[in-house]
Amino acid sequence: MRAYLVLEDGSWYEGEAIGAEGHTTGELVFNTGMTGYQEVLTDPSYAGQIVLMTYPLVGNYGLNPEDQESFRVQVAGFVVREACDSPSNWRARLALHDYLAMHGVVGIAGVDTRAITRRIRERGVMMGTLTTDETPADAFERLQNTPRYEEGDFVFRVTTPEPYKWGYNGLEPMSAPDDRYRYRVAILDCGVKWNIPRRLASLGVRSLILPATTPAHEILALNPDGILLSPGPGDPARLSSVVTTIRELIGKKPIAGICLGHQLLCLALGASTYKLKFGHRGCNHPVKNLLTGQVAITSHNHGYAVVPESLANTGLEITHLQLNDGTIEGVRHPDLKLITLQFHPEAAPGPWDSRPFFAEFLRLIEEPLVNTAS
Repeated sequence: MRAYLVLEDGSWYEGEAIGAEGHTTGELVFNTGMTGYQEVLTDPSYAGQIVLMTYPLVGNYGLNPEDQESFRVQVAGFVVREACDSPSNWRARLALHDYLAMHGVVGIAGVDTRAITRRIRERGVMMGTLTTDETPADAFERLQNTPRYEEGDFVFRVTTPEPYKWGYNGLEPMSAPDDRYRYRVAILDCGVKWNIPRRLASLGVRSLILPATTPAHEILALNPDGILLSPGPGDPARLSSVVTTIRELIGKKPIAGICLGHQLLCLALGASTYKLKFGHRGCNHPVKNLLTGQVAITSHNHGYAVVPESLANTGLEITHLQLNDGTIEGVRHPDLKLITLQFHPEAAPGPWDSRPFFAEFLRLIEEPLVNTAS
């Protein structure tokens, strides 16, 4: 079956349909990772986006139930140069086409992903649609009447509807006991990847994963040892209610923010954010730690960033910078026990260079709060 990828600038590409039939719409972005496609597909931060993989062969080691990063596939659509239909790996259970079809995701293969990536890099991310049941002209007309990505409140679509725990055995109910754990950390789920509570569990930490709508007083009533603000999709400036919650938590407990959580924490302290031209998505981004001088290769997935000048009166110190474009990739507050990273220390997919971030968060928890907000 033929499929078409149609972009808002009027360009379109013909290829072979993979996955489900029908059509889908989203912001077209590209990911430069060579592996980790299942983790990408199930990463809640990709909600509302059609993801293009720049690596030319996708699906060669198959897909399985163990490599999920959330409850379901999150991407709006998937674009690859070549989809392997005969995966070879002892862990493989499904081929890419079957996995996408099972989850109702429309995809396309056989298109020139290099040319499409170059168009995005030159013109910026843009809205697009994948279709198997329309002409390119009909799809383009529909696309023009579709709300834009930045108008969507995707966090409230991907956050958990009910609280749950994560520990040594993975996902558990809120009634599960906590007596075997060193610390308890509340994770405000704006689109959490499961490798975050996995990494915390490896350090003896029980995670309490809470809906993004949970008010501050309910979070504090659980008396966690620390609070982690998760990654997630969409424009952080639209999340005023979550920012208000975070503002009420600052100074009450040690707080760590990852990706969207980093942006929201900065907003809560008075900073502002902006949209990147084509974002950072992949497993090979160099970031310099300004505190140690070390450079790490890191996993990224973000389309927004913090405005450097807006940090002037926040009390936040920049700790990490992206070496490709100078984007702020981490901050800390010396008095309020706050640390953040814009990139993903939990990776999945990606290198393990930044895993010590979780141990650093635990050290914050171990130290007494000096300046407690009223």
